Amino acid sequence: MCGIAGKVNFDTSCRVETEEIARMIGAMRHRGPDGQGIHVQGPVGLGHVRLSIIDLAGGGQPMSNEDDSVWIVFNGEIYNFPELRERLLGKGHQFKSRCDTEVIIHLYEEYGTDCVTQLRGMFAFAIWDVPRQRLFIARDRVGIKPVYFCQTGGTLCFASEIKALLMDESVPRGISLPAIDSFLNYHYIPGPQTLFGDIRRLPPGNAITVENGSVRVHQYWDLVFAAERSPLSFDAAAEELRELLRATVLDHMISDVPVGFLASGGVDSTALLGFAVEQTSRQIRTYTIGFDEQGFADERPYARLAAERFGTEHHEISMTAGQFRDYLPEYVWHMEEPVCEPPAIALHYLSALAREHVKVLISGEGGDEAFGGYPNYRNQLIVEEIKSLCGPFRASVGHGVAGLGSVLGVGRFAAYGRLLPLDLAEHYQSRTATAWSGGSPVDAELYTDAFRLASRGETGRGWFDALFSRVRGQDVLSQMLYIDTKSWLPDDLLIKADKMTMANSLELRVPLLDHRVLEFAARLPSSYKVKRLQTKRVLKRAFEGLVPQEILKRKKSGFPVPYERWLRKDLREFVRDTVCSDRAIGRGYFTRAGIENLLERDASQQGNMKKVFCLLVLELWHQRFVDAPVRESSGLELSIAA
Repeated sequence: MCGIAGKVNFDTSCRVETEEIARMIGAMRHRGPDGQGIHVQGPVGLGHVRLSIIDLAGGGQPMSNEDDSVWIVFNGEIYNFPELRERLLGKGHQFKSRCDTEVIIHLYEEYGTDCVTQLRGMFAFAIWDVPRQRLFIARDRVGIKPVYFCQTGGTLCFASEIKALLMDESVPRGISLPAIDSFLNYHYIPGPQTLFGDIRRLPPGNAITVENGSVRVHQYWDLVFAAERSPLSFDAAAEELRELLRATVLDHMISDVPVGFLASGGVDSTALLGFAVEQTSRQIRTYTIGFDEQGFADERPYARLAAERFGTEHHEISMTAGQFRDYLPEYVWHMEEPVCEPPAIALHYLSALAREHVKVLISGEGGDEAFGGYPNYRNQLIVEEIKSLCGPFRASVGHGVAGLGSVLGVGRFAAYGRLLPLDLAEHYQSRTATAWSGGSPVDAELYTDAFRLASRGETGRGWFDALFSRVRGQDVLSQMLYIDTKSWLPDDLLIKADKMTMANSLELRVPLLDHRVLEFAARLPSSYKVKRLQTKRVLKRAFEGLVPQEILKRKKSGFPVPYERWLRKDLREFVRDTVCSDRAIGRGYFTRAGIENLLERDASQQGNMKKVFCLLVLELWHQRFVDAPVRESSGLELSIAA
């Protein structure tokens, strides 16, 4: 696990300087404290910071082939590299190390840019092909590892983190106002856009080829829900899935350094732990976090139960409101993008604890998106059944249900009533979509007139429309799973996972997001995943006998953090002082009356603290990335584009 960065000038006579790359990788030392390297060759420069996991002595980067005609910088892990290495040796390739990085080089020699289709793992890498003067950049299929890039004039820069790009003077620093609107609507920024108008994320399963002065972004993989589903019976599918996951966990255990597990006390993380214990003689360490808040769900008892069941060396901590507040500025700095993920702060403290003992953590992330684990999937399927029953009267029924819910004060009842007249693609824009500027009167008055006008443009809605066009004709569950796998998962959850663990120089692995697991799930009938009130049916069946019944049957709780209570009580003055300050109001986005009304409503009403947290994070982001120079930037300042 590492950080990569680089720059290529389209004019081959324009040389990249070593100092340019040094500044970029200097902003990412936390990603690779074990070493760094730079290769500059005419119009291209590659940089790398290393966290040593495999081949501790021989895996330094940038790395080249035998005659220095192909160079690579790589971030991630390739789990099938041993078999790929054997195949390449059989074809006459010569290796000077035993690391997975060198396998990619020789795959590229053998297959060209199609090498990426051979890889199984999490990765972001860049290859400089000297004879062809070609730069090839690729990101893994699901988006576990990030890649950001900026193309301006005759230059393209790329890096694992935005702050590294901001070290280069050619990268514009203008803020995208439509991206702010997207963040407030979705609680993250979906698709390739970021808050910096000229900096983009490379989407999952995509690659960039820079050659002869042209830049081409192209997709090499997509999640396909087959029209003809697997003929396996439910029990046979569960058994095959169990064996697939057992093998996948074993692959993800490959490491020359200690490996630990995040033990949330949930079904998925407990099962992965069980598969690992079955297949290794190593002493495994587990880590969990809790909150000493009266009346709040605490996952530590379930995590302890899993640790006792599998005989792990268990560690746990608790987090307070004060710790939550104190880390917020660093949370914003490391996340780099405004994401409404309060659990990310808990993940930071948990990662810091784990880093005292291990360099690699394994997490149960991804099972819900692959197998339908979230309650909204089940609820939406019920809504779709009601739509069918209502037929041409669904609009009238929906208005009646929504009105009744409003009268009774049942917000969720009213919300689902409003969905009855709409087709799925008209309203399902990932799990976190809200409606700020078009919602309640309080929300409508939040935006200033100038910001409402200026923020119109490229928005998340266009991204979701494009995603829905790829699964048109699929069943409702498959459409929702596809949308979340291509948006919410990589643009929210996996950003949190990568940035918070790498802030502590820790590698996080996610076996349930192995693309073979996702493709297996996509071939199964949707009823194997969600049926009536049951979610993740086939996955839970695969875990029977492995996961304790107390955990297997428990109600899903996610990764709960009592942030709403903290923001409303312990941190109330801090929140108000931050989002209502003259500096915040002076940015011109929001009216003071709108923010005051939102805070007042939250003092007496549940359910709006996510909006407050979004405003808090957005203001702290501006303070870190706009008001002050970027750390270690040699005085480079950011400015909002006119």
